[in-house]
Amino acid sequence: MTLLLYYLPAYMIELILLYGNTYEKLQGVELMVYDAIIIGRGPAGISGAIYTTRANLSTLVIGRFDSVLLKADKVDNYYGFEQPISGKELLLAGENQVRRLGAEIIDDEVIGIEKDANFKIHGIKGSYEGRAVLLATGAPVIKAPVKNLNKYEGRGVSYCTTCDGFFYRNKKVGVLGYTDYAVHEAMELLPFTKDITVFTNGAPLRISDKYKEDLSRFRINEKKIKELYGDDVIEGLVLEDGSREAVNGLFVAYGSASSLSFALKMGIATDGKSIYVNEKMETNIPGLYAAGDCTGIFKQIAVAVGQGAIAARSMIETVRKIRKDG
Repeated sequence: MTLLLYYLPAYMIELILLYGNTYEKLQGVELMVYDAIIIGRGPAGISGAIYTTRANLSTLVIGRFDSVLLKADKVDNYYGFEQPISGKELLLAGENQVRRLGAEIIDDEVIGIEKDANFKIHGIKGSYEGRAVLLATGAPVIKAPVKNLNKYEGRGVSYCTTCDGFFYRNKKVGVLGYTDYAVHEAMELLPFTKDITVFTNGAPLRISDKYKEDLSRFRINEKKIKELYGDDVIEGLVLEDGSREAVNGLFVAYGSASSLSFALKMGIATDGKSIYVNEKMETNIPGLYAAGDCTGIFKQIAVAVGQGAIAARSMIETVRKIRKDG
């Protein structure tokens, strides 16, 4: 019996309607079978690929070069670097390393997974077949509809308080958000600065009882934001009424830090708002693993790299068993 697990982002529906059922068109086409397919090109995915490739497993990495780590101007808390390195440099170094070891990397976006004897991975550009699959897709950040937000990413706009809070000691910062997630991120900044404002961008606050007391520790601005301003780095926010709020940094915690919609559409078991895995990084589907931010871990490069290695170890055992039994 074939198990179909579909991930169809909203913006892909039009493409499917235009080009028809790509899965039916692929019937009868023989695909190369990889030992390991890794979906995601961030630290967890590339770490996993390093281990599977060194274990002599044919390895394919699929994904877009769009990791949230690209927004990090300075990575100062990862082992082995005397000086800070940019997120982009770290990602490129990882990809160069895994290519040197023999892994293949394809720039594509996965829209579905079909499991029969093997996994068939369907992307926008093509389809791929593998014996074991690792999901390392990260936790997508909900984009806030604020003008110039992208312009200042890595230049005062950050998505990680743990990574960048240190750089804003005793400075004036803002947190962009309106849910528990925003309050949590504001609390994470308190060891570095007490000058914190939560900007909801006109959205009504949606705070649970658990965080209402914590929320009282911060200034709240519920006005709609017109745009961000500054020269080389962010200097503040222009509000819809024309007033300005100066900040040295703005931390984005908009909506929910979750890959829940991705997981639900693929039929993967979830734990709250994250993909559920056991200590071996196994999901509820045999042969399908998950690692990194999509599992709801402490969102740090070192942790993602470690999970990727654990998942790879499990994949290696699975593939070797398949080979032996086959």
